[in-house]
Amino acid sequence: MPKYVIERDLPGAGKLSPAELKALSQTSVGILRDMGPQIQWIQSYVSDDKVYCVYNAPNVELIRKHADCGGFPVTRISQVRTIIDPITAET
Repeated sequence: MPKYVIERDLPGAGKLSPAELKALSQTSVGILRDMGPQIQWIQSYVSDDKVYCVYNAPNVELIRKHADCGGFPVTRISQVRTIIDPITAET
């Protein structure tokens, strides 16, 4: 299944409290549960004013539907073409 990185502009994201992050996560998980197993949230990275989310999904449209249902901003969706890490340097 294709993997995507979703960039979300969210001013003040880095200052969200644990309770606020939990609420956002619960909203996302609830929507994903309703949408079925074809879309999966892997993890997210929170910076000062952005959130970068990694998802597995069959297409961009499903990611946009999830965002629309949750009221989550979407700045950019990029399909991951390959993954590299320090081990890549050794092969």
